[in-house]
Amino acid sequence: MKTGAVTSYIDVAQIALYAFWIFFAGLIVYLRREDKREGYPLESDRSGRVRVQGFPAMPSPKTFRLANGGTVQAPRQERPSRPVLAEPIGSYLGAPLQPTGNPMLDAVGPASYADRSDHPDLTLGGLPLIVPMRVAPGFTVASNDPDPRGMEVYGADRALGGTVRDLWIDRSEPQIRYLEVQTAGGRNVLLPITFAKIDGTRRRVAVKSILGSQFATVPSLANPDQVTLLEEDQITAYYGGGNLYATPARAEPFL
Repeated sequence: MKTGAVTSYIDVAQIALYAFWIFFAGLIVYLRREDKREGYPLESDRSGRVRVQGFPAMPSPKTFRLANGGTVQAPRQERPSRPVLAEPIGSYLGAPLQPTGNPMLDAVGPASYADRSDHPDLTLGGLPLIVPMRVAPGFTVASNDPDPRGMEVYGADRALGGTVRDLWIDRSEPQIRYLEVQTAGGRNVLLPITFAKIDGTRRRVAVKSILGSQFATVPSLANPDQVTLLEEDQITAYYGGGNLYATPARAEPFL
């Protein structure tokens, strides 16, 4: 046997294939561990002492630096879970949950939301990202677009929910994110622009997801001039939940 000629008795192509398989398997394991930095361990229906993480196990904590100068670890010790204001419709594991109170505020099903940071999203310059136009000089509504300010807002039942008081804009991507609606009771609540249909001709805003009376119980803001990430999720969940829970008929099957 001639020494030095490795290719004469080793299949280099096969070794390269095996090396690729090993690398690819390692990559899959690495990615599966990394995607378990959020949301794990899962909660078990069987017992609060059961740790559900599957294979591979959760990775060790890693510290991430945030744009605002802060840090966050993942995985981390999560905040205590909110009480589940719902009960299973059956005694079997995985049974659907049925809200026990106001389904649009109980954070169940389409009205559920994530416990995001209770701080506003920021621009690269460190300013609150989403703010009302009254505190954002330089932003105006295009002359060829209808200005919703002053328009009346009606719910799915065509009942008056309030009047648009101001527009909340995104400083980084200049566009309207929310309409600020003043209800009949004097509360100022946010209406996501994606849930609103603006009729410039009739000078009115229509909302199909909730009723006119339900604007009164939209989750409120801690600061009238800024919205936190948590508040955004709560507000959007309220309107999203209305698509199923605004009226009893909506929760029933079509057939």
